[in-house]
Amino acid sequence: MERLEKVNSFQEFVQIFSQFGNEMVEFAHLSGDRQNDLKDEKKKAKMAAARAVLEKCTMMLLTASKTCLRHPTCESAHKNKEGVFDRMKVALDKVIEIVTDCKPNGETDISSVSIFTGIKEFKMNIEALRENLYFQSKENLSVTLEVILERTEDFTDSAYTSHEHRERILELSTQARMELQQLISVWIQAQSKKTKSIAEELELSILKISHSLNELKKELHSTATQLAADLLKYHADHVVLKALKLTGVEGNLEALAEYACKLSEQKEQLVETCRLLRHISGTEPMEITCIHAEETFQVTGQQIISAAETLTLHPSSKIAKENLDVFCEAWESQISDMSTLLREISDFNVLLFKIILIFLLSQKNNANLKSLKPDKPDSEEQAKIAKLGLKLGLLTSDADCEIEKWEDQENEIVQYGRNMSSMAYSLYLFTRGEGPLKTSQDLIHQLEVFAAEGLKLTSSVQAFSKQLKDDDKLMLLLEINKLIPLCHQLQTVTKTSLQNKVFLKVDKCITKTRSMMALLVQLLSLCYKLLKKLQMENNGWISVTNKDSMDGKI
Repeated sequence: MERLEKVNSFQEFVQIFSQFGNEMVEFAHLSGDRQNDLKDEKKKAKMAAARAVLEKCTMMLLTASKTCLRHPTCESAHKNKEGVFDRMKVALDKVIEIVTDCKPNGETDISSVSIFTGIKEFKMNIEALRENLYFQSKENLSVTLEVILERTEDFTDSAYTSHEHRERILELSTQARMELQQLISVWIQAQSKKTKSIAEELELSILKISHSLNELKKELHSTATQLAADLLKYHADHVVLKALKLTGVEGNLEALAEYACKLSEQKEQLVETCRLLRHISGTEPMEITCIHAEETFQVTGQQIISAAETLTLHPSSKIAKENLDVFCEAWESQISDMSTLLREISDFNVLLFKIILIFLLSQKNNANLKSLKPDKPDSEEQAKIAKLGLKLGLLTSDADCEIEKWEDQENEIVQYGRNMSSMAYSLYLFTRGEGPLKTSQDLIHQLEVFAAEGLKLTSSVQAFSKQLKDDDKLMLLLEINKLIPLCHQLQTVTKTSLQNKVFLKVDKCITKTRSMMALLVQLLSLCYKLLKKLQMENNGWISVTNKDSMDGKI
């Protein structure tokens, strides 16, 4: 990359870029494998973001460098190219940091803690008072809450937050402060008086402040998602980008200044919205995706302006026009990614609410609520199940796509695969509080049938494997041998009694089902390819036999 940065001729550039391109392809494969190996979801999201930057920047680097070589004295062209190199270097450093598992000196995660993460940790701390009144200091709780409420200023100070939302956020913040003071007052009394009434008052204070913080979360979520939806809708037609392209080919410097200013305003809106979405995203991987989007808009906005300036100064330049198109496409792609991210954030938070509702309904006949407190699912458990549910839904779509490829829809493998996909989709709907499965018994029965269907599928695939050559047969049997144990494990989980631990059982079941669906997708794809290969070999053998037969007659 350093050699590319210093290149001075087209011939040298073509030679070095060709080598660079091959290296980037190899790097993409290696980093992709490393990403798949990562267990930490946060690191996995960081790696995905860095790889996305490198992938998009490779094309940008091509057009930006060619523009620079075509217009060597153009300052905006050089600025544009430097921006690409700078971003690629940062992304490469990020990949190295993840792979080597080391952080640059002075880097800390404290400053990047989102409001939702802060609230989750704060609630865990106050709930710990039920078990231990001396768990932490009162000053620490007060400071923690103030840090959270200080971060809500990202919402209240924003020019794009409506007056109603701003007032409601401020009101809930004041309420949380008051309720913490009340909690601290009762807490002090509870440390000196071990009476039932004080214990009940402490419990009430904990519930009150938890409720206020939940209301604050809802308000922040509503504010951020509404703002993002409105903004994406407003900019969906990309009017400013079209105007910049037209301005460039016309060589209109005055119009360039006007539309560059408009794009800068749009960029600031999007950057601020990404910052707000990060606060309410709900999981660390989605937080990282929000940060990536924020950085992309920030950098790409400036690069579009420099690319547009180059084209405006050289309106007949084909490469300058192509370069501007590449950066505009990157912007449009990020807008599309942001729409997807917004849907994921909205789905995730709705899903969390529904999972909590399912949990409460499953326990409604148990009168002894105190015995349930230790088994109440925490935010991490809720987040895990919500995420698994979403992934399960996506895997059913992948399975359906593989099934559609088969010409013979009556094939046993296809039929069992379709049945499994349909049942997995019902389970996904159950995690959303929707669909035909209404009770935990419905769920358990469905899972038992799902596991049995999986074993039937493996029998059909084993029968098919007998028609294959040794290498292909071995490849298929290796995949089958991964699925069979999962089927048996799921059957075991459904029969295991986990009294008062509904979330633990649902978590285990969804995890097993998801793993089975991932293998089903692979099996369907592999069986389809091997079937096609077998048909081609058989057709080839028939053709050769017919030819030999004809030769014999001659």
